[in-house]
Amino acid sequence: MSPERVRIGPPLCVSAWRCCLDFRALGAKAPVLTDGAWGTELQRRGLRAGECPDALNLTALGAVAEVARAYVDAGSQVILTNTFRANALSLAACGLAERVREINKAGALISREATDGRALVFGSIGPTGEVLALCEDLRDRLFDIFAEQATALAEGGVDAIVIETMSDVGEAKIALAAARSTGLPVVVSFAFDTGRNKDRTMTGVTPEQAAIALTEAGASAVGANCGAGIETAIGICRRLHAATDLPLWLKPNAGLPRVVGDRIKYDVGPEDFASQAPALVQAGAAFVGACCGSNPAFISACARVLRPACA
Repeated sequence: MSPERVRIGPPLCVSAWRCCLDFRALGAKAPVLTDGAWGTELQRRGLRAGECPDALNLTALGAVAEVARAYVDAGSQVILTNTFRANALSLAACGLAERVREINKAGALISREATDGRALVFGSIGPTGEVLALCEDLRDRLFDIFAEQATALAEGGVDAIVIETMSDVGEAKIALAAARSTGLPVVVSFAFDTGRNKDRTMTGVTPEQAAIALTEAGASAVGANCGAGIETAIGICRRLHAATDLPLWLKPNAGLPRVVGDRIKYDVGPEDFASQAPALVQAGAAFVGACCGSNPAFISACARVLRPACA
């Protein structure tokens, strides 16, 4: 599919979509441009190594708002919240387990205000980082852990929730059930970065298994983020598309990371990434963005390729 045939529609009427957010209607307007990486952007604005990124929602609101605003200015029609690890289990490592509601609600409010009505806000929920097979006692607590975070994001005014970078179907389904209890639409996205072809999650889940399980569990959209890069994501997207009729959410990394000195480098730049975005849409992606190694320049480049008349 040529770039001329793959275009985001006219600037979205956020107020109309927010009143009745229908993911299939959004998918019909595909591709919808989402955002890119947050962690590295926060590091550029002062986040120190080992510091809890989610805590910046309370201590450095301006820096968090700058990241959100930069993505909207770059062309994002959907941005996330700075809450990826803001569940009680992960925050406990930072001594912040009692501030789950405060951190998540603040993250939602910061992103909402930063959009200035120009984009939708989806609340980010990541995995707990625990292996359920080794922590059976955690399984019984998991629903409440995810529900606490999802409820706080809903209170902050997010339009939907994205459960992202998942590897275990069991954890993803529990997180989905907890997030659905808010009444909001829920995206569930897996990280496929393992195996000879980099097409399985860390726990061995295939795109087909993820798509079928989460479609049956009631997700509003399914997809993949992080992973080995956009070239690999195109094939994964085709497989997801063949396994479900739900809208697909794709946010690949900027290639594979490599260590150079004391820094992590990604080899794919904004223009190279964007040149493959039309193929991702042709493979079935309804929502297109970027993940680790990316920045607002990646979103600007995708906007120029996918929406040349409006860039």
